[in-house]
Amino acid sequence: MRIPPWTEDELVLAGALVVENGWRELRTGDPEVQELSDLLRSLPLHTPEARSLPGFRSPDSVSRKTTDFMTNHPSYAGKATRCGKPTLLMIHAFIERGPDMRLAAEALRDAIGSGELYRIRPQEDEVDETGTSAIEGRLLVRRALARERDPKLRSRKIGQVRQQGLPLRCEVCEFDFARTYGGLGDGYIEVHHITPLHVSGVRETKLDDLACLCANCHRMCHRIRPGESWRTPDALRELMQKPAEEAVH
Repeated sequence: MRIPPWTEDELVLAGALVVENGWRELRTGDPEVQELSDLLRSLPLHTPEARSLPGFRSPDSVSRKTTDFMTNHPSYAGKATRCGKPTLLMIHAFIERGPDMRLAAEALRDAIGSGELYRIRPQEDEVDETGTSAIEGRLLVRRALARERDPKLRSRKIGQVRQQGLPLRCEVCEFDFARTYGGLGDGYIEVHHITPLHVSGVRETKLDDLACLCANCHRMCHRIRPGESWRTPDALRELMQKPAEEAVH
């Protein structure tokens, strides 16, 4: 059995370590390398069999990954080590969106430290059909999906909308389930976190943190491409308007 490739979650944590060290590698004996090694070996991302392999996320392997980050940075003058595309995408993300990525690492550490991420079961759609998870990592996506599928939270959000006298429809495309499906669709809607968890942190979800979406728009908000986090309802609305604007011009 081979040691599994590094996931986005693991790369976020390793990348943050390198950035905090001034884009310099960390040696095997560094206490921070040992601490990250222990943390990665505890994460609920791989099978128990994989995590029991002798070299799985060992201090040596963590140190080598920090070397990948350092030597593949555009400003590095020496020879770059060979690394996979996910690592290169993560390097680019830390260069282009450094503060955002450090927030992602901090949110991951907070959620890991609380023990919550060890209790949440894997969620459908936490990984895209291409096999890619969001740049902030699968575990935060897993947490968001678990929260969004909480019947109590969804019911409270629907109650808030109705108390405000607003129509229960998709906030992006304005699809109304009751109008289309009659009684069958009455009261049906899905909810979505407006702000990605790496920005909002791992605080308790508030109703104003959620948007009501149809199933299609909800899926499109979570659908990601390599190097991207999920998109907000506002961002999806802008994306939907672009084809119409381009057709006019």
